Amino acid sequence: MTLEYDLYWSFRSPYSYLITPRLLELEAGFDVRCRVRPVYPLAVRTPVFFEGRDPLWFSYLMLDTRREAEILGMPYRWPRPDPVYMDMATGTYPAEQPHIHRLTRLGVLAAEAGRGLPFLKEVSAMIWSGQVDNWHEGDHLAEATRRAGLDPDDLFARVETEADRLHAVIEDNQDAQRAGGHYGVPMMVFNNEPFFGQDRVDTLRWRLEQQGLAPRKTT
Repeated sequence: MTLEYDLYWSFRSPYSYLITPRLLELEAGFDVRCRVRPVYPLAVRTPVFFEGRDPLWFSYLMLDTRREAEILGMPYRWPRPDPVYMDMATGTYPAEQPHIHRLTRLGVLAAEAGRGLPFLKEVSAMIWSGQVDNWHEGDHLAEATRRAGLDPDDLFARVETEADRLHAVIEDNQDAQRAGGHYGVPMMVFNNEPFFGQDRVDTLRWRLEQQGLAPRKTT
């Protein structure tokens, strides 16, 4: 029996980038399916979340994400540009965002096409690995989409024509995320049990094994 879990994931989350290759490895090796459910980052959903934060919150985030990337052997640098635009003069996040809505809606389309995890891996690596500057320009996003096994012309057209529907799907994902037990990403939910954080892959696998996780059969 194929086990299934939900993954709540954001294109602005370095921890979401860091977890994705391990979830792909889990799915490649075992009879388990990840239902990818992209969500908007807190900076878009709840901008006040960051108001009044102690400066140590961000400095520790930078230290920890660099350290975790080094442990995992993954290239890492804060994106250029950031997927979420911040008005540096006011320290606020404007409602109009040039990147994050499109990225998240593309993630929904990829998930609906059955290529959610590969798309998250390729696009997040493009954004977070530090190997690409100005990832939003040129063919970078189109090439990442192709590497994920998808047609960029089709996805890029549909993300515009289906914008309202895709936004509604993302809103539903966010409601389901909170109902699942947490507001942060990455978060996996299996049998109504939340597993929050990129360091919970082993815990998720442990629970899956209790429910009969089996190696994937090879042909």
